[in-house]
Amino acid sequence: MEKVGVYICSGCDIDKLDIERLKNVVKEEFGIDAKVHPHLCSKEGVELIKSDLSELDAVVIAACSPRVKTAVFTFDDKYVERANLREGVVWSHDIDEHAQELAEDYLRIAITKAQKAEKPEPYLEEVSKDILVVGGGVTGLTAALEIAKAGYKTYLVEKEPELGGWVAKFYKTLPTSPPYTQIEEPVVFKLIEEVKNNENIEVYTSATIDSISGQPGMFDVRLIQDDNKIDFRVGSIVVATGWKPYDATKLEELGYGKYADVITNLELEEMAKNGKIVRKSDGSEAKNVVFIQCAGQRDENHLPYCSSVCCLVSLKQAKYVRELSNGNAFIIYKDMRTPGLWEDFYKEMQQDEGIFLTKGEIKDIREEGGKMVVEVTNTLLGEDIAIKADLVVLATGMVSTLKGLYTVKEEFPDEKTVPYKHIAEPHPIKSEEDIEVIKQAGHILNLQYRQGPELPTLKYGFPDSNYICFPYESRRLGIYAAGAVRAPMEIASCIDDAKGAALKAIQAVELVAEGKTTFPRTGDIDFPQFFLQRCTQCKRCTEECPFGALDEDEKGTPMPNPLRCRRCGICFGACPERIISFKTYSIDQMASAIKSIYVPDPNWDEGAEDKFRFIVFACENDALPALDMAALNGIKYSPLVRVIPVRCLGSVNTVFIADALSKGIDGILLIGCKYGEDYQCHFIRGSELANRRMENVAETLERLMLEPERVQVVEVSISDWDKIPEIIDNFVNQIMEIGANPYKGF
Repeated sequence: MEKVGVYICSGCDIDKLDIERLKNVVKEEFGIDAKVHPHLCSKEGVELIKSDLSELDAVVIAACSPRVKTAVFTFDDKYVERANLREGVVWSHDIDEHAQELAEDYLRIAITKAQKAEKPEPYLEEVSKDILVVGGGVTGLTAALEIAKAGYKTYLVEKEPELGGWVAKFYKTLPTSPPYTQIEEPVVFKLIEEVKNNENIEVYTSATIDSISGQPGMFDVRLIQDDNKIDFRVGSIVVATGWKPYDATKLEELGYGKYADVITNLELEEMAKNGKIVRKSDGSEAKNVVFIQCAGQRDENHLPYCSSVCCLVSLKQAKYVRELSNGNAFIIYKDMRTPGLWEDFYKEMQQDEGIFLTKGEIKDIREEGGKMVVEVTNTLLGEDIAIKADLVVLATGMVSTLKGLYTVKEEFPDEKTVPYKHIAEPHPIKSEEDIEVIKQAGHILNLQYRQGPELPTLKYGFPDSNYICFPYESRRLGIYAAGAVRAPMEIASCIDDAKGAALKAIQAVELVAEGKTTFPRTGDIDFPQFFLQRCTQCKRCTEECPFGALDEDEKGTPMPNPLRCRRCGICFGACPERIISFKTYSIDQMASAIKSIYVPDPNWDEGAEDKFRFIVFACENDALPALDMAALNGIKYSPLVRVIPVRCLGSVNTVFIADALSKGIDGILLIGCKYGEDYQCHFIRGSELANRRMENVAETLERLMLEPERVQVVEVSISDWDKIPEIIDNFVNQIMEIGANPYKGF
């Protein structure tokens, strides 16, 4: 940017700094006359900036953290760079010469970044705002209706001949209205009728997806229905394919498959739907029914997790036994889990004298005298009990329909590159035989992505969707998971989930129509540019991108899909040739910003030996807000540290490290999100990849006769705001004990 305006706020304690000295740095080093205002975020302050905009390409705001007042300091198409003088200096440091130098460096960094930035242009194509919903159960029906009612054309695809999914096969469902004590008729049939009567919804049953290619706004979908191929284009996708029951044939220890009168909760539901609960062995009415909870669940040999719904289902089915056969129900549980308002339903069932509940462990199940005998130990009664039953019902768990599908191609090429296996085992395609195995396993989306045809999943087969930070999101931009496909849940939760995913799908098509990305950098129009003439086909960018934004040709040259990109910069950080760059986040910009830091020269500056310099590359998602929170709470840390925000630790290119060390920086600390099995990285693998790259940097440092401790990676979460200052100070003290960078002054 050629014309840069600099505006310094003197409010919020910033006037404790020497403002005139700051202005002099700007004037003497950059030839810019900085303007000062006591409250830049005020109406008068904003007007001061706006009055100059016609003559400016970029604006530098030297005031509060870049995380606050973003709307106030957004000016049409002008590039804005923020110098954090409030949280970054005056609220987190004692005001002395060191703090003054820190503020001056933050101005240098901000102005340099503004000068080196280019004006970003959105990636604009003619896009579709139609939306595809995959799955015709309660979740899919609800999502389709919500999308259609918002005015968007919806394609609803169901592989079965009829809509409704599992719920259409249920006798009754859990209560959804006060006082939450009475079971209800399934809502699914009402939803089916509404879908069929909605002109905005095009329904395809007995249909499967042959392929989905392209990117958000331009997903080209091919269906197969009755051997016919149907093609259409959509802008976003909601995956609502639901769940499948855990395979009860694996539960021989509970008698399934061994005894005819040991059945699953789904089999009991079918009986109730037909109006009678009977013994499978002889067809006689079942009067005494034992329900065994967590059948194959919370068990490392089967399903390690709790499906959260099964306790409620057994309570509901105990009601069936009472109503349809006037029998008795016995529920044996590990823990009775009825979260939220379902507690009222649980209490109602407790009042029924024909429903017996006890915590316990199954000691034995056998057939004796034409009856099933269930022995239970460790009960609430303090003694073992034996129950004679006509029928034993196993509460088997819910498994995502994505479980077992091939999802990721070469995302983790080999064991050595995966320090933490937080994603399901990869299944690299190596032969035609592999392809045939994949086909036989079935598919849902059949994405034409180099990294695999389905949504990447976590170790239990659920899609990678953080239930707090980014529910519904998957690792494929524009594709959202909802309902039991992403987590075990009951019908009411599935309906709520569908509405959330529908909203995200609508948001996606609207944003991509403007060339913008979605979460977490929502609204960002900048995207990575590839100078492919210098590409060596190393495949690091295509393999490391967590979002499948890059395909590749037969030579391995990346083929970008900008609207799949989340703008994390992991490809930028991965590229050894440095041919990937953003308009507002480039190698030149960041390297120049690092070099703009004033490093005292021991050959010329008096007392320079005591003025160490450190850089902290702070992830903008957790580390940067944690530092702001520390400042808000008055926690101080070393003023020798210059914090440079980055999109993700994965976007830190090793050239940043080399430039900093050659500049004379004494130590570099990368602070990012936690990785591993319970990772918190908003960009999935950024911190993990940064850690791996820094291991290589450590080897380089040793060859240069520099201590590897000079470059370190630390994992934090946003809740570690009270610990980050101590982490920084410990790092500073450690490096100061080692001594100054020997390249200082060269």
